[in-house]
Amino acid sequence: GIPETEIRERKQQSAIQSNYLIMVRAPLFLLCAAGAAAFAPQSSLTNSRSSVLRAELGDEVKTAAEKFTEPGRNPNNPALPELKGDYDWDEKFASDPDWITDNVPGKVVLNEVELAAQVSALGKLEDGWRKERLNKEYDGARILGWTDMAETYNGRFAMFFLVVGLLTEYWTGVTIPGQIEEMLRVGGFIGPDF
Repeated sequence: GIPETEIRERKQQSAIQSNYLIMVRAPLFLLCAAGAAAFAPQSSLTNSRSSVLRAELGDEVKTAAEKFTEPGRNPNNPALPELKGDYDWDEKFASDPDWITDNVPGKVVLNEVELAAQVSALGKLEDGWRKERLNKEYDGARILGWTDMAETYNGRFAMFFLVVGLLTEYWTGVTIPGQIEEMLRVGGFIGPDF
């Protein structure tokens, strides 16, 4: 069999590994829980906080809530006073030179001719944007030919090999045309000079 010391060592190693896994898993679990809480909807957190606050404060919260539900308060927002009827803001700010009352965006009434002209202009604009989007998608899907990506790669390779040629000229003293001649000789395209 297996010697007893080796069994003891294996048990110690497995205990160390399990402790290590616990030490690694616990912070990861807490990190995941904190991350999930960070993305939880705010309303559930607010409701739980307000219920805890009500439980702690009790009657004080009720009196504050009663204060805001008294008559003369806005039912949608009890912190604000109640607005009665249709408030005329134009009358209140008529003396303000920046206050506009004619052609207010969202309140302008268009006749059918103006509305049709606006719809046709928006249709033309939409067609132009659709054509541009389709052209971009088509160019992005092309692999061969005069594509934007091919031009980008061509420019990058040209600049890279220009820098390589200049550095080679700097280090060896052989000019770029001399380097091209050397490559052609090595490749067998130009015969040797005898």
